[in-house]
Amino acid sequence: MTRRVQATAAGGAATVEDVKTPTPIRLDALELRLVRMDLIEPFETSFGRVSSRRVLLVRLEAEGAFGWGEVVAGDEPLYSYETVETAWHALRDHFAPALLGGRVASLAELAARLARFRGHPMARAGIETAYADLAARLRGESLSHVLGGVRTEVPVGVSLGIQATVDALLLRVERHLELGYRRIKLKIKPGWDVDPVAAVRRRHPGILLSVDANAAYTLEDGAHLLKLDEFDLLMIEQPLQHDDLLDHAALQKKLKTPLCLDESITGLRRAEQALAAGACRIVNMKTGRVGGYSQALAIHDLCRARGVPLWCGGMLESGIGRAHNIALASLVGFTLPGDISASRRYYDRDLIVPEVELRPNGAIAVPEAPGIGFDVDMDYLGAQTERAERVTPHA
Repeated sequence: MTRRVQATAAGGAATVEDVKTPTPIRLDALELRLVRMDLIEPFETSFGRVSSRRVLLVRLEAEGAFGWGEVVAGDEPLYSYETVETAWHALRDHFAPALLGGRVASLAELAARLARFRGHPMARAGIETAYADLAARLRGESLSHVLGGVRTEVPVGVSLGIQATVDALLLRVERHLELGYRRIKLKIKPGWDVDPVAAVRRRHPGILLSVDANAAYTLEDGAHLLKLDEFDLLMIEQPLQHDDLLDHAALQKKLKTPLCLDESITGLRRAEQALAAGACRIVNMKTGRVGGYSQALAIHDLCRARGVPLWCGGMLESGIGRAHNIALASLVGFTLPGDISASRRYYDRDLIVPEVELRPNGAIAVPEAPGIGFDVDMDYLGAQTERAERVTPHA
C-alpha cells in the first residue's frame, strides 16, 4: 500500500498512510473516559510495581458514527512525562477545539490540524487511533486492511515482570511457554539481570529470549551488560537513558547482542537518527510513544526500507488499545513477535467482546470485522468508569 501524503506531526515530517473516510466528515464530539482496571497480578519493572491502571479512552464521533482510541499514559510520569491527567487536559482543552466542528477527510489532514501543538504524543495517539477506527468503520473495512496489513494472525511474545525469586520467575516462564507464547521477554534492572537470565537460559536453551531494562543502566555499566552476550539473546531493549542515542551507539559497538530502542524512539526523525548513529539494530514500536499512526506508519516504512527488524510493544493496554496493536502488527514490516498478549494475561475481564485470545500456535487472530473488530462492553465500561466528559464544538 502506498504512503502518499506528507504531514508535519509531533516527531517531524512524516509520510503518512492515506487513511481516508469515504467522504469528508464533520467531527462532532470527543468523549473522554477514565476507566479503572485491576491487574490479575502486579507487574514490576525498573520503574516500580503496578497493581492497577487508570485507562484513558477516547471516543471520536462524526455524523452518527464513532471510533475508539486509547491513551497509554500512566498515573505517574515514569515511562513518559505524560500522565492520564496531562493527556486529559491536552485532549479537552487543545486538541478537541482544533478538530471539532471541522471536516476531515484523512489521517494526514487530522495530523496536520494538530501539528502546531508540541509534544503530548500519547494524547495525540488517542485521537489518531480513534480516527483510524472511525474511518475503517465508515469504510466497512477492518482497521488492519485500512492500514495496509497483510497478516491474518500475528505471532506474539510475552513480557514478564521482575519477580521476588528466580524460582518464581522460572515458574512464570514455564506457564507462558505452555500457553504457546513464541518469545519470552524478561524485565531487568541492576541487581536483577545476569543471574535470572542465566537461570532461564539454562532451563530453556532453545527459546527466543530477550530482556528489557527500561533505561535502568548507564554507559558505566557497559562491562556488566557485556555479560548478557553469553545468553544468545534476541535483543537487549533500552538499557540506557530514555532520551539517549549516542551512549547506546557506543554500547552497541561493544555488544554482539542487538540493542533495541523503545523510549528513545519518539518519532520518525529520532528513528532515522538512531539508525544512522548505529544506536540500535532492532526497533520497538509503540503507537502511543510516537504520537499515533501517522508517525508509526512512517517508522514502519523506514525500518522496512532499511531491513531493520520491527516489533509491536505493549503498555498494559485494555482491549481497545490491544486491538489497535493487533492491526498495526499485521503490517509486513513487523517481523518479530510483539508484546501484545491475550486479554487474560493481565485482566480477569477486558473492556471488549470477544476478548483477545492466544491461539495454540502462539499467535493472535487479526479481526476481519469493520474498525478494530471488537465490540466495547458498554455495561462493563460504565461500571468501571471513574470520570467521563463529552466535548463538543460549543462546550
